[in-house]
Amino acid sequence: MYEYAVQATLGDDVYDEPSTAALEAHVAQLAGKEAGLFMSSGTQSNQIGIRTHLKQPPYTVLLDHRCHVHRYEVGGLAFHSGAAVTPVIPSNGHHLTLDDVKANMVYGPDVHSAPTEVISLENTLNGTIFPQEEIIAISNFAHSQNVIMHLDGARLWHVAAETGMSMKELCDPFDSISLCFSKGLGAPIGSMLVGPKEFITRARRFRKLFGGGMRQTGFMAFSAAYALTHHFPLLPKLEAGLEEIGVTILSRAETCMIFYDAASIGTTFEEIALRAKELPVPIILAPSGRLVVHVQNTDAAVDDFLTLIRGIAEEKRTAGFVKPEKLTNGGHQTVYAR
Repeated sequence: MYEYAVQATLGDDVYDEPSTAALEAHVAQLAGKEAGLFMSSGTQSNQIGIRTHLKQPPYTVLLDHRCHVHRYEVGGLAFHSGAAVTPVIPSNGHHLTLDDVKANMVYGPDVHSAPTEVISLENTLNGTIFPQEEIIAISNFAHSQNVIMHLDGARLWHVAAETGMSMKELCDPFDSISLCFSKGLGAPIGSMLVGPKEFITRARRFRKLFGGGMRQTGFMAFSAAYALTHHFPLLPKLEAGLEEIGVTILSRAETCMIFYDAASIGTTFEEIALRAKELPVPIILAPSGRLVVHVQNTDAAVDDFLTLIRGIAEEKRTAGFVKPEKLTNGGHQTVYAR
């Protein structure tokens, strides 16, 4: 990747950077959109994308209550766009449905609430795949009400890899999409906002306003291009091994990410992270319940992690730990690692 990156052009992306422009055109074509705009991060791409759609308050963004743009982008929808949000808990516990959207969308003549102008979905969310038929149904309804569809597709590459659907097919129901290169693809930096040409022209101005106009971005774009070409395989999963040990899975592996509950075997995420760091071949973990495997993980690393968890679980059982009954908090739980 580094050898490829240093061959990039050294233009100025505020004006013209050929390597970056080539990547923008390529990703836009993959997504079936007219144009793309290179961004430094997924948060920037989401926030600028939604801000570009919204013009005159009052307005509301409808979204899943767990989604990144709502919970983990520092209140950006309110700060950058002056937008109210309608966070919806999926009635099926997995993904928003058309019925969920219809029940929570603000439209019609009632002047007491800010109308819904954007529906922002996320795919994958917690590593789970949003069924495409449901997305299409929501999109058709939204567009019939002149409501815009945005997708946080940071990990949409995983959906394409897992389902066999093309990126264009996955992106077709949306007016704009944010795609990350630094998640499952393994590039060091970068996201792409794609959409209609006129939309991207306006988004470029907001990128400059937000301080996101960069200069020699060619090496970043070439790193992303290399990752896009070489790092698009299906990835291993940990779920079966953890369940065999007795670990409670909070959000199942539909792609390359799962969430598990350390308390279900009598330990903490901090203890697991500390002991993983002390292994002969250390595993560096955040003290959270999210596990993400990627192209640089080996089978041996997965086996070492499962052996560690198995040993901790056995220690806790020997010390008298008894797994508690399943706890619920009103029928839903929020799992997402920062």
